[in-house]
Amino acid sequence: MPLQYVIDAYNIINHTTFPSTRRKQGPVSALLGFIKERKLHGKLKNKVILVFDGYPGTPLQKINEEKIEVIFSGEESADARIKKMLDAAGNPRETVVVSDDREIKFYAKAAGAVSLGAGEFINPEQKKKDTKEDLIKAELNYSQVSQINKELKRLWIDKRND
Repeated sequence: MPLQYVIDAYNIINHTTFPSTRRKQGPVSALLGFIKERKLHGKLKNKVILVFDGYPGTPLQKINEEKIEVIFSGEESADARIKKMLDAAGNPRETVVVSDDREIKFYAKAAGAVSLGAGEFINPEQKKKDTKEDLIKAELNYSQVSQINKELKRLWIDKRND
């Protein structure tokens, strides 16, 4: 079955292992060329969706690749657009989300999609397994941790005063 790669584009371009010489080409051209050259999307049947934040700086020329789509998120963030795409996916198990954003990675895993970090995508031979600590960290954001700590503190203080 063909896979669909949904890529948080600026996460790849701004990653330390992305070739700096490519950045001079402009973000869309740089990423398209890099992915095609290294065949990072695997089989030719796989589809690639590059999601960029904001609006294109210059009018986009038609991409001649039928299996590659470029999306600019406009007013919303690329992360919000990726979440919407996951929600609308018919079979999320056939989707690979590429992002270094922990919230997006966790959201993808919760939806049943595969999640890869930018480094894992750029250098597939260096894939690492998520450790238990990574999974636990990805589950709670800062505000959730803060809320839990406040509640525990309240419960603990109330128990001491009884």
